[in-house]
Amino acid sequence: MGFVIPSNQLEKDSNGIWTSNKKRNISYPSDGNLEYFKLEENSFWFQHRNDCIIATLKRFPPSGTIVDIGGGNGFVTRRMLDEGFDAILLEPGYMGAHNAKNERNIPEVICSTFEDAGFFPDSLDAITIFDILEHIEDDQAMVDQAQKVLKTGGVIYATVPAHNWLWSASDISGKHFRRYSKEQFLALFRSKFDIIYFTYFFKFLVLPIFLFRTLPYKLGLAKERNLLNSKFEHGLNAGIAEKTLKTLLSSEPDSISNRRQILIGASCLCVTKKK
Repeated sequence: MGFVIPSNQLEKDSNGIWTSNKKRNISYPSDGNLEYFKLEENSFWFQHRNDCIIATLKRFPPSGTIVDIGGGNGFVTRRMLDEGFDAILLEPGYMGAHNAKNERNIPEVICSTFEDAGFFPDSLDAITIFDILEHIEDDQAMVDQAQKVLKTGGVIYATVPAHNWLWSASDISGKHFRRYSKEQFLALFRSKFDIIYFTYFFKFLVLPIFLFRTLPYKLGLAKERNLLNSKFEHGLNAGIAEKTLKTLLSSEPDSISNRRQILIGASCLCVTKKK
């Protein structure tokens, strides 16, 4: 790949993973990477999000290497590499970093928080922040830090869960601080970035999330846990429901490829360029 890690705060460990000697707490379930590693390959949610991400990268290609921040087990990073993009993974959890390096064969993996990686100013071409900002209490500080380490014209690709009115036990157990409206999401970037593209996606999940997550939560029936288990929600045991959702959502990557906006959805996606 030929990409030199632009930091003097990282060293490779015996497993070939770049690590920082600084450790800080993150708002993410301790077993999250382990649980998702079992789900990702067969989850219609992860597969569809990957399809939308790749459509975005192809429509708005980066000028160089992508740093996939909070990339977990490397499911997205692996797809980016397979599609011909240069990418490295940054993941603060060692289990996720280990899975990415050894199970998904990601060549360059950094086990660190974004802050502790110590990237040099104006050193990165592109950053992806996929479903990360909702886990960070001061999300603006993270975006500002990303702006500092990006080159002029560098790109951020980001996704977040949409609509605070869809808040449920799933957000609590997932250790989210918030869900986002379009304006709340884009306000993070407006002062220092040009907004290149915005869309919602997962259009046909809004009603199921409201009925099976949000409404039970608001009625006090599911204050701490969802009524549906993760395997069902990710389509592993859903049968006809999974096939129907796949069919209904199948046009979304094409919409993104053609730069059309999807007007409602359970997630937001944006592409922004550093001024």
